[in-house]
Amino acid sequence: MLARAGHDDIDAGPRRTSPVRLCVATREVKPTGELIRFVIGPDGAVVPDVKHKLPGRGVWVTANRAAVAAAIERKAFGRGFRREVRVAPDLVEATEHLLGRSALEALAIAHKAGAVAAGFTKVETALSGKTVVALIHAADASPEGTRKLEAAARRRWGGDKDGPTVIEMFTSAQLDLALGRSNVVHAAVLAGPASAGFLARCRILARFRSEDQNA
Repeated sequence: MLARAGHDDIDAGPRRTSPVRLCVATREVKPTGELIRFVIGPDGAVVPDVKHKLPGRGVWVTANRAAVAAAIERKAFGRGFRREVRVAPDLVEATEHLLGRSALEALAIAHKAGAVAAGFTKVETALSGKTVVALIHAADASPEGTRKLEAAARRRWGGDKDGPTVIEMFTSAQLDLALGRSNVVHAAVLAGPASAGFLARCRILARFRSEDQNA
């Protein structure tokens, strides 16, 4: 949706955000779930607000590396905030890092809620009877273990689109920290409210890493 009257570059604060906002890079109006909010820090620097909770007014950019890079190149942050701002040269990388950390924090919450089974054997057991919504393989996992677990998922769900989402965007070391144990290579995420939050954050991280600026 292209910008139209009533959609401003800047919002009035995190508690006064409408369901849709204007991307200052593409000039398209999108749901806030497809955008990243940015605010101005005390030092005048642009700061990613990946959880949409930081105080102060904010501007929004499509949740994509290319869109954030375009906003920097086109000086869209300064225009959006209607003031001089400082943009760090690594803002794209910093935003991606925060999105990844947010997803891992959500995974930790899901684990505390009892919605994560970690370890090859526990994942295999979960796939045989529990409601698994996501199958996590460490980015550095052995291909053999990954193939075996995905074969187990196919035996249960076949080619059904309702089968678990496969996530391979985190290293074993990152999973270790999130789940509070060592050598996590495979994990199953079970259905539940905390799991839904984790999956939502993984989707926005995957979108951010995609090559389509309008994704």
